[in-house]
Parts: sequence; structure tokens; C-alpha cells
Amino acid sequence: MKVDAIVVSAGKGRRMGGKQPKQYMDLCGKPVLYYSLKAFEDSFVDHVILVCGEGEEDYCRKEIVVRYGLHKVTKIVTGGQERYDSVYNGLISSDGCDYVHIHDGVRPLVGQYIIERCQHYAEKYGAAVAAAPARDTVKMADGDGFIESSPDRSRLWLMQTPQTFSYPLILNAYNKLIEDKVRLKEAGVNVTDDTMVAQMFAAVNAKLVENPKPNLKITAPDDLKMAAFLMENRQ
Repeated sequence: MKVDAIVVSAGKGRRMGGKQPKQYMDLCGKPVLYYSLKAFEDSFVDHVILVCGEGEEDYCRKEIVVRYGLHKVTKIVTGGQERYDSVYNGLISSDGCDYVHIHDGVRPLVGQYIIERCQHYAEKYGAAVAAAPARDTVKMADGDGFIESSPDRSRLWLMQTPQTFSYPLILNAYNKLIEDKVRLKEAGVNVTDDTMVAQMFAAVNAKLVENPKPNLKITAPDDLKMAAFLMENRQ
């Protein structure tokens, strides 16, 4: 059985401020992106495909992959305009595998436990996703910012990555998405994660895999500080 990982790191991170994309910012002495790649380097995954921003390929290769000896990163490909374009570029660059993990490059705290559990459930159900049950009450708002409804919190989950799939299943679903993306954009459909693609184009619902460990996504300066604190106090 062959397993690949696609680490998506093509975003600009404008909410972080500054000129440097968030995936290259310093976190405990190394770039944020390093930790996501290192997690899969240390796992059972056979190959890692890194998807980065246009013009950043040489930097990623020299300053991250070569510098830190990440031997499983066998391909570095250029991302697209939308996240799903970047994921698709990663999928089609694979030489073929049985399962694939799709992970955000700015989730540096991902651990072996959740990678292994997502693999287990993907083998069983075809699709699995790291997630955390909602702990706060969540409200639906109307267009003017007033509360419209109160969903049942016990049924709400916060999506994370990795999102793990049978490779033929998710590749076929993405092929259909790319063929239909113009119509979807015109209809105002916002595809925000890979489980949506599997559900919309392969009629497969991913198994939610509860992640007991912090797995935050770096989107704002305070997230970087929190990630550093958690990393320094991991043991």
C-alpha cells in the first residue's frame, strides 16, 4: 500500500500582516511550514508533495526541504488561484497512490496520533477528517449581523487537517470539481475544504476523527504566539 501526503502552503496570509507569508515565519527557530512537513517525514507516509506559491519553489527547496533534510518531500509544485486549485495541482502531480493525506502547511502542531487515526478510518470508510467538537455555543447570523438561529452544539464539529482519502476517490471528485468550477463560482458556491469536494462530487461523507491534541491553524499573530507556547510545553 502506498500513501502520499499533500501539504498545501500556497497562501499569502494577509491577515498576519507584514511582507513574509505566514508559512515561512519563525516558530521556535524554524519556519512554520517545516513542522507540518516534518510530521509526515516522521510518519508512515511514503512521499510528500509540497504545494507552494508561485515563485517560492526554490526557496522551499533550498531553505526548508534541503536545509532540514526532509527526504520524503519528493515534489514541489506551484499552487493555484484558489485552495482547491492548489490541492488539485498536488493530486495530479502524484505518481499514484492508494491513500492521500491533505494537510494545511500552517497547522504546525499536527501529530502522529491523528495522522494514524485518519489513515485507519480512511481505509475503513474511504474518507476521514481530523476534527474537534464545538465547545462554544454557535449562532447562525442573518445578513445584518443579528442572531437567526441556534444550531444544536452537540452536532457541530470544527474541521481540521489532515483530511485523508482513498486517492482514486478524491482525484475523481476533484476532476469533477475542476470541470464545474466556473459554474460553481457563478452560483456563489464556496468550496472551503476537501470533505466538501468528496461529498459534492463523490457522494462520500468523511468520518469525523476527534483530535485530542491542539491543532490550530496559524492565521493571525496571536496564533503564532499560542503555537510557540504549546510547542515549548508539549512534553
